[in-house]
Amino acid sequence: MIITRSIPSSGEQLPVIGMGTWQTFDVSGKDNYERLELVLNEFYTAGGRLIDSSPMYGKAEKVIGDITRDIFSGDDYFYATKVWTTGKTEGIAEMERSLVKMGRENINLMQIHNLLDWKTHLKTLNKWKAEGRTRYTGITHYLDSSHEELERIIKSERIDFVQFNYSIESRNAEKRLLSVAADCGVATIINRPFGVGGLFKKAITKPLPDWAAELEIESWSAYFLKYIISNLYVTCVIPASGNPKHAAENMLAGSGSMPDEVMRKKMVDYLNGL
Repeated sequence: MIITRSIPSSGEQLPVIGMGTWQTFDVSGKDNYERLELVLNEFYTAGGRLIDSSPMYGKAEKVIGDITRDIFSGDDYFYATKVWTTGKTEGIAEMERSLVKMGRENINLMQIHNLLDWKTHLKTLNKWKAEGRTRYTGITHYLDSSHEELERIIKSERIDFVQFNYSIESRNAEKRLLSVAADCGVATIINRPFGVGGLFKKAITKPLPDWAAELEIESWSAYFLKYIISNLYVTCVIPASGNPKHAAENMLAGSGSMPDEVMRKKMVDYLNGL
């Protein structure tokens, strides 16, 4: 059974592996829709719930809406998207468009993408939360250089989620941001868990270490994801996938044995030695 973690502001449990949609859901055509429906089926069957998107991701929001509108599990997902524009009026208009595309009257999580005009949008998000149009509010970025600003914001504002980059090879978030989020009672969503594919390029032709079996790791994706999930300050990690087989492999990382601190260091050292 997949591990769940608590959203601090509510106590709601969220499965530790979600679904990112950057590039992978920016598609058109019947064949792609059928393939992505299989992806979401693998994800859902394995216990996944959070689907993360953005207006920045091309057709992704509409594709999510089109597919989930027609499947039995559509109302069971935890839908997250973002506002990615400047100005109060345009921000509201963009969020309204996102809800229409995703086929939702309201949304589980609305986030401010890459901190763009965050002070303006946070006021709107707080209003939407009070009105029940979004259950949770969040802020996001994808660069190490943003971590200090993310930290300052979650210390000074009431925000439910913070999303940022973190991987076995890009560990800047371990210095402060993960623990600060925990101290502030803010849930964390992890993007770029595979380093935009760079980790696979480095490791895919190399064998997994023999001791990976102790952690029930059978693929490099599980290796990379279990490292992230084993940090207890991580609420959910969102690998993107457009391949049903890969989606199923990703979900396997969300259950079973997890590395302790000694094993986490061993995992980093092995990867660095490739």
